[in-house]
Amino acid sequence: MKFPARIEAKPSVMMGKPCVKGTRIPVYLLLEKMAAGETSEQLLAAYPQLAIEDLRACLEYAAALAADEVILAEA
Repeated sequence: MKFPARIEAKPSVMMGKPCVKGTRIPVYLLLEKMAAGETSEQLLAAYPQLAIEDLRACLEYAAALAADEVILAEA
């Protein structure tokens, strides 16, 4: 899977977990916070180094993972 332009994974940063490019903020953390109900405005206030495009890239990454999900049918 190709990462969105604003997402990267480096073995030396957060043990290789996908992060917002140029930060140590893992994608999963932002997705968890969004799932818990935090708004974009709250996240951008908490992480001033982020832009709205970074949050959208996290959602794009999650959508790509879900699209590649394999469904096993019962026999």
